[in-house]
Amino acid sequence: MEFQILEDASELGRVAALAAADKILFAQGEKGVANLILATGASQFEMLQHLVTDTRIDWSNTVMFHLDEYLNMSATHPASFRKYLTERFIHKVAPLGAVYFIEGDAPDSKKECQRISAIIAQHPIDVALIGIGENAHLAFNDPPADFAIEDPFIIVDLDEACRRQQYGEGWFDKLDDVPRQAISMSIRQILKSKHLIVSVPDLRKAEAVKCAIEGTVHPECPASILQEHPNCHLYLDNASSSLLSNARN
Repeated sequence: MEFQILEDASELGRVAALAAADKILFAQGEKGVANLILATGASQFEMLQHLVTDTRIDWSNTVMFHLDEYLNMSATHPASFRKYLTERFIHKVAPLGAVYFIEGDAPDSKKECQRISAIIAQHPIDVALIGIGENAHLAFNDPPADFAIEDPFIIVDLDEACRRQQYGEGWFDKLDDVPRQAISMSIRQILKSKHLIVSVPDLRKAEAVKCAIEGTVHPECPASILQEHPNCHLYLDNASSSLLSNARN
């Protein structure tokens, strides 16, 4: 794991997007196509804004997956991650080679996990653009996270801290509206990505950043597992890195 500290969220997003674009271009040059995972949430705003303007990328040679979706939520709900990615990414780039959404409102959520798991198994991921939650979750793998399960997509329960984050970021009118379950990419599947680009701005993420970088690898701090990935780079700002003991650029 390596990390870089930028002045603010805007600069963080620019630098992370440039790194992501370079990895996408390398994969396309090497094998003709890049398989990509995108995260959502406020931490990804600036990175996506910069990424969609990179004219070097042939998006028709890119296949996209995403990390998670609330259970029983339609794609038109304001908090839907499908809606988020459609508006902030898909509609702003040339048509992608393929988009594989998690259908959170599928009639049978277990079958939906099986469906999307079978698809991603055929698309080894080149680059995953992810974040870290206030409770140090990766995707919706809240503490204590399951570090062992091999299923690519699983049904998870959202803990109180996670639900409060979603409410606090303004996605829901009240806390009771935040769903209690979601379909999430598993920890093991995230770690199968060849490269991890992790964007983590904001002071409210400082505790999670500290445990991820300086803590022991433990399910109570899901993001600590990133220490074991050979090609993981965290992009932090002055606020999110403020609790690190040995901050360095």
